[in-house]
Amino acid sequence: MSFVQSFDSTSEPRLEDLGGKGASLVTMTQAGMPVPPGFVVTTESFDSFVSESGIAEEIVTELGALNPDDVTEVDEISARIRRRLTDSEVPEAVRSATKTAYDELVAACGGEVPMAVRSSATAEDLPDASFAGQQDTYLWLSGYAAVTEHIRRCWASLYTSRAIIYRLKNNIPDEGLSMAVVVQKMVNAKTAGVAITMNPANGDRSKIAIDASWGVGETVVSGLVTPDNILLDKITLQVVNEHIGEKHIELVPADGELAEREVPVERAEVRCLSDEELTEVATLAKRAEKHYKCPQDIEWALDRDLPEGENLLLLQSRPETVHSSAEKKSEKEPAAATKPAAPAAASTGGIDLGSITASLMKKTG
Repeated sequence: MSFVQSFDSTSEPRLEDLGGKGASLVTMTQAGMPVPPGFVVTTESFDSFVSESGIAEEIVTELGALNPDDVTEVDEISARIRRRLTDSEVPEAVRSATKTAYDELVAACGGEVPMAVRSSATAEDLPDASFAGQQDTYLWLSGYAAVTEHIRRCWASLYTSRAIIYRLKNNIPDEGLSMAVVVQKMVNAKTAGVAITMNPANGDRSKIAIDASWGVGETVVSGLVTPDNILLDKITLQVVNEHIGEKHIELVPADGELAEREVPVERAEVRCLSDEELTEVATLAKRAEKHYKCPQDIEWALDRDLPEGENLLLLQSRPETVHSSAEKKSEKEPAAATKPAAPAAASTGGIDLGSITASLMKKTG
């Protein structure tokens, strides 16, 4: 295994090498989907780093007798581990491979462009667990020095207090756990969001639900705005229901970094996707579902720097976990133990007026 793997590599995209996010991006690129170019700093880089620096043994010792209910202790150990990960020297072979991959990506982009650096742990985006948001993502980074600094921060985020506690409470072992990091051309998004190839309110697979807002999609994923929420029929792609969100702010580039900007009322109160764009997003979500053969939760963006018809980009696709996990659980339960279904909550047109994100947060607690 090498220290880096480009998205357009012909090598097999293995989870143990690339992490969940990295493996998905390479898979989608190889399948011809519209993914912004990039490369993955593989788990071999992380493993080599923690092994040669002696951090691996320290982590085993630190976590060996940790009580996940002792928040103070977890915070202290987390801080110590992350400090070692950001302060220790990275092996020369890893640094050299990363620099070569970065230079090749810059050349492919026609020169220096803003980059996104995204964590890709081996224990994420799994069918029976949801690790969304547990490790770090950094957007609109300029230059090689900034990229390498944030690769180390992504490595360190494998051991945030939240991530440590989640793994302990869900019996996910640290043995064999590793972290890859995605380095990818940043999308200058005019509109972005998420889409799920089912109705997240009730698990209806005949629908597609889309959340969309102005600017970079982090505002949607993190819940900073109330996005437009549209429900479509999966076959006809006709709108079944829609709710126009407030969309009061957007993340846009300003002075070499992303900044929050207030959205004027006349833009905030109208849907941020045209009918044609809505159809394109839904079609892309269906394509991802067909490729992976299960309901998908995708992140997408419309790049303002690309011509219409070529500007819809796929940033991530992962299995939907909330309803899929519930279905698997019910299949394993004996028929006699099955309880009568609770009355369905009132909704409008088959979908709650809240966003996809709000619906999933409510179900996952």
